[in-house]
Amino acid sequence: MKIALITDAWQPQVNGVVTTLVELVHELEKLGHQVQVIHPGLFRTRPCPGYAGIDLAIRPKLVLTEKLDMLQPDAIHIATEGPLGWAARGYCIRNGLHFTTAFHTKFPEILNAALKIPLSWGYALFRYFHRASSGVMVPTNGVLRMLEQRGFRKLRSWTHGVDTRLFAFHPQPRLYPPLGALPRPVSLFVGRVSYEKNIDAFLKLDLPGTKLICGVGPLETSLKERYPGVRWLGVLPRDVLAGVYAAADVFVFPSKSETFGLVMLEAMASGTPVAAYPVDGPLEVLGTQDGACHGGVMHADLKQACAGALAISRHEARARALDFSWAHAARLFEGHLVPVREKACVAVLASDALTG
Repeated sequence: MKIALITDAWQPQVNGVVTTLVELVHELEKLGHQVQVIHPGLFRTRPCPGYAGIDLAIRPKLVLTEKLDMLQPDAIHIATEGPLGWAARGYCIRNGLHFTTAFHTKFPEILNAALKIPLSWGYALFRYFHRASSGVMVPTNGVLRMLEQRGFRKLRSWTHGVDTRLFAFHPQPRLYPPLGALPRPVSLFVGRVSYEKNIDAFLKLDLPGTKLICGVGPLETSLKERYPGVRWLGVLPRDVLAGVYAAADVFVFPSKSETFGLVMLEAMASGTPVAAYPVDGPLEVLGTQDGACHGGVMHADLKQACAGALAISRHEARARALDFSWAHAARLFEGHLVPVREKACVAVLASDALTG
């Protein structure tokens, strides 16, 4: 199958969405599909206001139209709701083509935290964006239920995986040579240093040992000033990052707005247990159908979660990570795709053509 994957998040950006899509493309190609990724690097771009490190395509409609006309894909998947996502959505509606979308990031929460835009406004816009989709792929059951309550339709349960060879298991925390011997326990956060990550909840905790932050973002300067005792590592190549995960005693995931939280799986694959709040992403990654928690500890008091996670076996953390594979995620994705020429929902497409 010839698949067009349109995304505003792609390399050299470093985040969970990019990692997910890169791994997905690799697995789809292993299944014999031809995947054409249409990403900001193919267009003129400008930095995203207030979000350093992310470049957005400028007026991509004409170039994107040429690329899709030339490709003539069998299936179209729109991964993000940025300029490329909107341009691809418009292309499909104008040409009567079916497509799928994904809900990777709770951008309404980010807009609310950064710009005080009401959540209801943000979700109304996103509901409109996804309305014409033949299937909206959602990575956790909690987010799926939340979107259903907010009026989203045609939701499809998806999941993510982890590279268990890159993030190899270590039964004991390793030494990370660039930092030398750190006071333990070592508590690690990996991710964008941005509004939605709730990093302050971690940094303000009175924890023994050392706190490490791996990542960059719009809040980096202010947080460095407020927490001078924290070790800041910036963005690291993934093979180096694997060594940092393996050097930690506990991985702290303070976000309350993540749709999944791929970094938790990467830490657990290395053997590092997770401390998190009992919210959507951690409930999917750490929780099981019987209500148990494996590979870490969830608690409304993050400090208690950190203390509890230190008692979790590194073997247990690794075992939980092995429940997630990119091969399985790719097969689910493949099953949710739709042919571009399926019978369209005429009422929805006609309505969008008039209003979009």
